[in-house]
Amino acid sequence: MDASEQHPHPPHPPHPSTAHGAAGSLSPRSPLQSARVAEAAMANRGPSYGLSREVQEKIDQKYDPDLEQKLVDWIVAQCGGNMERPQSGKQNFQKWLMDGTILCRLINSLHARGKEPIKKIPETQMAFKQMEKISHFLQAAEAYGVTTTDIFQTVDLWEGKDMAAVQRTLMALGSVAVTKDDGHYRGDRDWFNRKAQGYRREFTDEQLRQGQSLIGLQMGSNRGASQAGMTGYGMHRQIM
Repeated sequence: MDASEQHPHPPHPPHPSTAHGAAGSLSPRSPLQSARVAEAAMANRGPSYGLSREVQEKIDQKYDPDLEQKLVDWIVAQCGGNMERPQSGKQNFQKWLMDGTILCRLINSLHARGKEPIKKIPETQMAFKQMEKISHFLQAAEAYGVTTTDIFQTVDLWEGKDMAAVQRTLMALGSVAVTKDDGHYRGDRDWFNRKAQGYRREFTDEQLRQGQSLIGLQMGSNRGASQAGMTGYGMHRQIM
């Protein structure tokens, strides 16, 4: 018997292009499907362990429950209308803000009618659209005057990574609003501290001339000085 007959080669597996029949290959996900997959992945994320858990615990310790209540009071007063208040607690505060709608309404309420920075605030359950609204709020808050170092990241709110950073941004926004004092702030002014502003002094020409004279006297005067008795550089000195 021939060797090739004793050990026949196994059949080759079907090519991937024919494994799915006439379809040929799987169709790509639509944007809506991708968003739902991302949202499900975030929702099903397991607990943190080891170093990441320790870091998260330290971040959570910075969250201020008392400050949460003050921020809720301000947002409700600032936005007006029949806004529903969240129950107390960090997770409830996160859920209240995470779709971006309230944040967009908040920043718009600090501007004159017709000059709102966010023109459309769509009501949507799509994850990437909600994150987009948070991003619009952050851009508008920075343009309003909140410093970059006080701006939280979208994931800090959406995933609850750092709700203390969210509180910091809202506190900075309230402080800028109180400092502007342009008539658009609503609520108790004692809730936020005014931001320090530079003080520029104006001087008259006479005050400037007096200042120059004073500087001249402080540096000393050469009035009455003479070069008599001095010799040129490199010449022998005469001793009388």
